[in-house]
Amino acid sequence: MPKRRNYQEEANKLAAAIDLAVESFEKYCPKEFDKKSLDHTISCYEEWKEMTLNPEPKYKSLASLKYQIESVFTYFQEATGETVEYFWKKLQERNLGYERVNKLEKILNRGKIKGRIEYDYVKDMIFVAEQVGLTSKEESSKLSEMLDEYEKIK
Repeated sequence: MPKRRNYQEEANKLAAAIDLAVESFEKYCPKEFDKKSLDHTISCYEEWKEMTLNPEPKYKSLASLKYQIESVFTYFQEATGETVEYFWKKLQERNLGYERVNKLEKILNRGKIKGRIEYDYVKDMIFVAEQVGLTSKEESSKLSEMLDEYEKIK
């Protein structure tokens, strides 16, 4: 029988991943970042770590932790380069159980947006994804239609 997950264990895993993210940014600063951007990004990650390890009681749930995970991993799921490759290599070495996923491809293959987190993700990514080559014009158009469908339902 699989072990039941609990908040503190999952929060500790995420905190370790956040430490690796900060290390990745410091070791291989993304080319598009200046000093101010780097400092701001690291500050955000440190704040997320604090919120993860010491949440307000009403946010101390695995469901709330999903939103933190989404925030922490967004850059590393969408960007490319040395920073990203170093992060995923270190994450795998630590065996924290997080996987690199092309979420847009998953959503496109399924043909529909499943839930608010995916909706927000597609909404945030739709234009960037086409610009950086993650999606084609046709795929972006299909994602736009899925956003419209989701909005009609909600």
